[in-house]
Amino acid sequence: MPPLSRRALLGAAGLGFAPAAVAQGDWPGGGPVALTIPYGPGVGTDILGRVVTQSLAERTGGTFVMDHKPGGATTVAARHVARARPDGTTLLMGAVGTFTLAPFAFRNLGYDPLRDFEHITQIAETILVLVANPRWDSLEAAIAGARRRPGELSFATWGVGSSSHLLLVDMMARAGIELIHVPHNSTPPALTDTVAGRTDMMFSPLATAKPHIESGRLRALAMIRDTRASVLPAVPTVDEAGLPGLRTSSWLSLQAPAGTPQPILASIEEIVSRAFQAETNRALLDGLGMASVTFGAAALRARIIEELPRHRELMERAGIQPE
Repeated sequence: MPPLSRRALLGAAGLGFAPAAVAQGDWPGGGPVALTIPYGPGVGTDILGRVVTQSLAERTGGTFVMDHKPGGATTVAARHVARARPDGTTLLMGAVGTFTLAPFAFRNLGYDPLRDFEHITQIAETILVLVANPRWDSLEAAIAGARRRPGELSFATWGVGSSSHLLLVDMMARAGIELIHVPHNSTPPALTDTVAGRTDMMFSPLATAKPHIESGRLRALAMIRDTRASVLPAVPTVDEAGLPGLRTSSWLSLQAPAGTPQPILASIEEIVSRAFQAETNRALLDGLGMASVTFGAAALRARIIEELPRHRELMERAGIQPE
């Protein structure tokens, strides 16, 4: 996720809500509510966390704070929330890895991705773009180059078992090519190596890659989504570029411990969904290279159920064994 910016923080504050609809004393416990964030402070997830906490505070009159608990590829925060009292005072900013990747990466995960949580709503999805050395002017040309030199071209990812790695595994199978996997511990060093030419291509969050695409240091070959992105309308979708069906996304969501009362969950879903559909925050997501999602508990739960077997198969194909 990109660093926080003053402009983004100001945008996140402009939620446009009416005065509080629910008195603070009406929220169970009457005390502060913690939004547990599985990353360290000062990254892009804080911008989204601020939208969540401020929108809930404005509508309920309660106190909502961000509680950062990084570690274990988001599983430290997830375990904390899964074990918390289901009284509405502990929430989780979940991620795709928390619920559909970690179950196949850890032998002792410490939580069940479906049974131990109330899945409230998706909040946003990172737009991923396939970027490569500018010598290739299309995905078709890059694939042709890889076929001419099997096992010689390299592909950077932000880690073994990450969504970028699974996309690589899926892309190689669909295209019939073999690339050298060069894993990094995060997106910035992977992108740095690709810009410098030490690796040939990678899947990158749009916001992170956009300056390098616009400067010509990298070429955007395809967007990993159903429709083109308004910020780079000339870049085709992966379906248009010749690899239909290639999908793995990086989404964020809201969860609560299993057993949290339904009226609380319904209120959070309604307030947060409205917040992210407000014009100010739609513009905020555009600036972060993120896309809007289908809101609501049913859509989120269905997405997790759909992605679990697909990611299990890709993990097995990649030869990743639970640790």
